[in-house]
Amino acid sequence: MRTTLRPRKARKAPKALAAAAATATVLALALTGCGDGSAKDPQPAPDRELSLKGEKIEVAAVWTGPEQENFTKVLKEFEKRTGATVTFVPAQDPIVNFLGTKIAGGSPPDVAMLPQVGAIQQAAAQKWLKPVGPEAKAALAANYSRGWQELGAVDGTQYGVYFKAANKSLVWYNTAVFENAGASEPKTWKEFLATAETISASGVTPVSVGGADGWTLTDWFENVYLSQAGPAKYDQLAKHAIKWTDPSVAAALKTLAELFGKPALIAGGASGALQTEYPASVTQTFTGGDQPKGAMVFEGDFAAVNIAQTKAEVGKDAKVFPFPKVGDGGTSPVVTAGDAAVALKDTKGAQALLAFLASPDAAKIWAAEGGFLSPNKNLDPAAYPNDVQREIAEALIGAGDDFRFDMSDQMPQSFGGTPGKGEWKTLQDFLKNPKDIAGTQARLEADAEKAYKG
Repeated sequence: MRTTLRPRKARKAPKALAAAAATATVLALALTGCGDGSAKDPQPAPDRELSLKGEKIEVAAVWTGPEQENFTKVLKEFEKRTGATVTFVPAQDPIVNFLGTKIAGGSPPDVAMLPQVGAIQQAAAQKWLKPVGPEAKAALAANYSRGWQELGAVDGTQYGVYFKAANKSLVWYNTAVFENAGASEPKTWKEFLATAETISASGVTPVSVGGADGWTLTDWFENVYLSQAGPAKYDQLAKHAIKWTDPSVAAALKTLAELFGKPALIAGGASGALQTEYPASVTQTFTGGDQPKGAMVFEGDFAAVNIAQTKAEVGKDAKVFPFPKVGDGGTSPVVTAGDAAVALKDTKGAQALLAFLASPDAAKIWAAEGGFLSPNKNLDPAAYPNDVQREIAEALIGAGDDFRFDMSDQMPQSFGGTPGKGEWKTLQDFLKNPKDIAGTQARLEADAEKAYKG
């Protein structure tokens, strides 16, 4: 398991997909560029007339706001290189339900971005997905570690291309508040709580929690659980091989209660947190100078997108430290997540887009905009806009296959990925009443058992 955000030496992008070169069509060349295939210097398509001119492609995703805008820039580059026309289709969460409705109506999109491993498995089980073609497979083999490839596969068949990743084990903080309070970056959970008390004594509420979005609370739990219980238990709980009534779950909830049980340490208290959506939990941490509503906010590297909506500058006004390790024998955890592109139509355009999204050229476009982390090992770290994001990205790539994927994203969506239900709802109730550990475990187990049987 990765424990720190350590810089590593930047790697140069290799020459373009030698394995694919022998079999690649003119279309594949149009996507990856001619010449040496370097991510630093993408080349235009050699002959757009022989590519996808006139073809229309629909891409569905739940992204909105800056994320949708940045992804659209990637799609525009694909259009420029191939001559295709790509339309972004806004989807609702949970996206599997949205896709089911579209498929039942006979109008599925060509490609969809699925934000959960469980969603890929569910869609594959419904026989909605088309296996990735040879060009995308070659790009995955050249640009991705085995672990990221396997996350997009079901029963040995490759369906997904992970385009956007996330490091969901970071705590962002307002540097002015830390300086005024004389606080330093904590490394352990005990130090984290002590730092929170120090900041509270300085007159600023220490922790901002976006409890209105239940997924943020699953992330809190997963980081504590991974650090405290360890990777083996984490894997077992993710598969429901052990029950949520297990003592290890009780221990993690007790640890969380050390924070959630002190309303004075949370911006707005529990009731305020439950009315605060994730974007606001970030922006309120970096609005108001040295007197924000909260001094720290826990979430992934993608928080940089929301920070950019304030006047704060990442690396100066907003800095980050790894989620603190829990317990004497614990490690500082890193939980990852990601969005995978899958094809719902086996068309030339859909397969070409998957191949493009597996390339460093595609990742480079969004990386430059910030709020993005790529699992593509051949993306030049220089593509990221600042040292903070560059360091986070290099840590992800440096870990190789040694990572753990978001637990709730591995579970049936009805339990781990549905607003107002399952784990999201139960942990919201726990935030409201963190003393009810046994009751929380019982409700989690009842919902999990029902979901896994379904």
